[in-house]
Amino acid sequence: MNQEYFVEAGESAIRIDRYLSDRNQEISRSYLQKLLKDEKVLVDGKPVKSNYKVSAGDKIQLTIPDAVELEIEPEEMDLDVLYEDKDVILINKPKGMVVHPAAGHFSGTLVNALMAHCRDDLSGINGVMRPGIVHRIDMDTTGVLIVCKNDNSHNSIAQQLKDHSITRKYYAIVHGVIKEEEGTVSAPIGRHPVDRKKMSVNEKNGREATTHFRVLERFKQFTYVECQLETGRTHQIRVHMASIGHPLLGDVVYGPSKSPYKLTGQTLHAGVLGIVHPTTGEYMEFHAPLPDYFEDLLRKLRAT
Repeated sequence: MNQEYFVEAGESAIRIDRYLSDRNQEISRSYLQKLLKDEKVLVDGKPVKSNYKVSAGDKIQLTIPDAVELEIEPEEMDLDVLYEDKDVILINKPKGMVVHPAAGHFSGTLVNALMAHCRDDLSGINGVMRPGIVHRIDMDTTGVLIVCKNDNSHNSIAQQLKDHSITRKYYAIVHGVIKEEEGTVSAPIGRHPVDRKKMSVNEKNGREATTHFRVLERFKQFTYVECQLETGRTHQIRVHMASIGHPLLGDVVYGPSKSPYKLTGQTLHAGVLGIVHPTTGEYMEFHAPLPDYFEDLLRKLRAT
């Protein structure tokens, strides 16, 4: 699998192993260092060492050998299909489902289910571990996810994501009562400087990120909000809302370690996804209804 990156202004002077690690969460930094040693990383066509510091304008080519020894098996599962044609399939992902295989999750993922459902009709751009996957949502986030069935549709959706032209609306319950009716958080997000498993608002090494939020309903101690993404950084809504003092209810990574309700992870649902169809050029919008646990929680909050 080949990947290309172009270092933007403001990203200079970062070690290349760290730069690549921040953009490839599934790959350990030690494995990236091995790839650098094996000359699988080129900057402007030439191999570099792990301690090379990137500069604005650098063209980085990363070659990740196919994991041929690892076979991802199709698994028959019940999928909540919102829409499907020859180019794309839209899934309402349930809570607790991992999107694609990675260390510790080689079965039971959405990719395993898609391989059984779509057979050979999945784009191959992201290799054997992530066929068809052009974006993802966290394991405990529910809602609509688009998967591409061929390379043409994959390239089209990837470009729309890059251009920030895709409509993505999420629904969340956050701690605290937000006074404003709506607002915007524009703050760069990067790997946490200490805890590498977390993301954080990172002015120095972060990538630009913008989240718009709108209050839907207020409760005594919580607020129900709609968040619309301009960018799609890892954990973006979770990090941005926590940064303004309103972490997501149930999010033990970026919020309180204990919740007054029995929850599995953050209360976050990808409710709306709008795209320009790769073949027809028509704008299409897909909606995933709130999951039962989310509706039940809203009823409890309204009753208190």
